[in-house]
Amino acid sequence: MEYETLILGAGAAGMMCAAHAGPGVLVVDHARAPGEKIRISGGGRCNFTNLEVRPERFLSQNPHFCKSALARYTQWDFIDLVSRHGIAWHEKTLGQLFCDGKATQIVAMLLREMQAAGAELRLSAEARDIGHDGSRFTAVIRHDGRDQPVRARSLVLATGGKSIPKMGASGYAYDLAAQFGLALVPPRPGLVPLTFPEGRFAALAGVSLPVRASAAEAVFDEAMLFTHRGLSGPSILQASSYWQEGAPVTVNLLPGGRLGQILRDKRRREGKRALTTELAEHLPQRLVAWLAGETDLGGRLGDLSDRRIDALCATLEGWELRPAGTEGWRTAEVTLGGVATAALSSRSMEAAAVPGLYVIGEAVDVTGWLGGYNFQWAWSSGVAAGRAIAERLREA
Repeated sequence: MEYETLILGAGAAGMMCAAHAGPGVLVVDHARAPGEKIRISGGGRCNFTNLEVRPERFLSQNPHFCKSALARYTQWDFIDLVSRHGIAWHEKTLGQLFCDGKATQIVAMLLREMQAAGAELRLSAEARDIGHDGSRFTAVIRHDGRDQPVRARSLVLATGGKSIPKMGASGYAYDLAAQFGLALVPPRPGLVPLTFPEGRFAALAGVSLPVRASAAEAVFDEAMLFTHRGLSGPSILQASSYWQEGAPVTVNLLPGGRLGQILRDKRRREGKRALTTELAEHLPQRLVAWLAGETDLGGRLGDLSDRRIDALCATLEGWELRPAGTEGWRTAEVTLGGVATAALSSRSMEAAAVPGLYVIGEAVDVTGWLGGYNFQWAWSSGVAAGRAIAERLREA
């Protein structure tokens, strides 16, 4: 079978590319249903983009690479697409946009867009023996128990990264990219809970509070959750993408910055009040009890010196922690690293050394913040490749 374009992966990026790549598109995926990560995202409501998308909220060895695709297909373009399909949505927090209904509405929208473009979709299918015969890319598609040889002018790698392996995620895109000589940035788990040795926070499992979490140069003001294995919650997931093994993470348990003044004021007015009683007004009680076993929180407010207040504030507002590691691919929401951007055109996502080969979405060394940024990268990079392929077809 001859096709113009063979897209490997029916996820967010692959389906978006198929809707824009012109005629003669075949999309192949091993899953039984398309867009599985879309379906489970956002608690089943799909956090499909963010109002605050901008390049500095994406990680890559080349922080400028994402600018072109994000500028040419923006969050506003995708919002317009969602609205044209009659999908109701709302803003939750920090610019995060969710469907009012189910995430499957986004999957159905993309399938309609693909159908309108004439793209063919094969699920529960496997692409084998990928190669190039000198004029076109070649593959053998295993589907319904039969092998079918396929040739295509363009090949798009949209199989994602290694995060969430229970859904079939693997390093397949990296293997194919390496086969064609493209360099890789070593993949590692991103947006992932941090672990600590010996169940350090097991007694606090389930406790959540707003914090300011910092790793390297990045700072995030969101919730933190204690778990049996360590720390999670949005602030920690965000910081994890910047954290390097052996480095500390700093947590400000009271990011409002007013504890020192509050303690000084109450020292005069309520001197007999226990320090732990006062701290429980600002922090979860279980956390205060735990901290009392880690540092001196004894005594009454009236007994506090200015020096002790300053030391206590420094401890609670600059709690330095050294994680043992992360929970790994099993719970990571995204993949950091991937196909090196130096090998790709930022305008078209095409490999400079392999004409007709495109890499999009999570497979590329571009990773966004938590909150819809990674879906926007999927939409933008998918459209960039799709439009480039369609333009080449028109010129042929």
